[in-house]
Amino acid sequence: MIRIFAFVFMFLGSGAWAENLKLAVTTSFHNSGLSDILLPAIKEDIDVEVQLLVVGTGQALRLGEAGDVDAILVHSRAAEDAFVAAGYGTHRREIMYNDFVFIGPADDPAGIAEAPNAADALTRIAEAQVVFVSRGDDSGTHKKELSLWEASGASRGGDWYRPVGAGMGASLNTAAGMDAYILADRASWLNFGNKAGLDLLFAGDPALFNQYAYIPVNPERHAHVKADFAIALEDWLTSDRARELIDGYTINGQTLFTFNAVNPS
Repeated sequence: MIRIFAFVFMFLGSGAWAENLKLAVTTSFHNSGLSDILLPAIKEDIDVEVQLLVVGTGQALRLGEAGDVDAILVHSRAAEDAFVAAGYGTHRREIMYNDFVFIGPADDPAGIAEAPNAADALTRIAEAQVVFVSRGDDSGTHKKELSLWEASGASRGGDWYRPVGAGMGASLNTAAGMDAYILADRASWLNFGNKAGLDLLFAGDPALFNQYAYIPVNPERHAHVKADFAIALEDWLTSDRARELIDGYTINGQTLFTFNAVNPS
């Protein structure tokens, strides 16, 4: 728990404590840098101090189940649907999307740049037995990676497959240090400063679509959660103001997220 809350204090401003909300978010969202744009605007517009707990999707869902946060922002549809169906969340609201990409050594020893799809890219890595760094942390990115391995039918056993049990930024650093392949979200990659000899080698498969969704924690499960603030934040995240900031957030002219808020599901 100490590790989680270390991130919280990074985002506390000088505002009053009376109106604050705990939001569990993914490490990929945090690593993108978008929170630095959104949080001050949220405070200015609706006077809510958002305290981020930066964890993987699996841990974010567990924090929601325990009532340790008021809402979550995550990116693993099957796990989100199960969370709502079990009564831990009131509903699921899509907010924005980007995509997953395969990063690897610029000389691409496995030849994944020529792969016809994501599953084949992993098959090529497995056959070449070149180092692949896995998040290995039950995050949304890790869940997506595992589903892609299953689709490929390739075995990931062997010393070349390296689960690190870390967030997106730390995992990218490991991949850079090992000159390894890795699955990352595009936003984290674009905002990553230690690219070393790595390059974006494969993208564009529809299977790599990466949707982020907001889920308020159910006050019928945890009466202490700040349901009113959670709804106020949802209203803001689905507003034209949020659309402008999310769609307008770029690095080197490249858009990191696309706003696509829809009705609750």
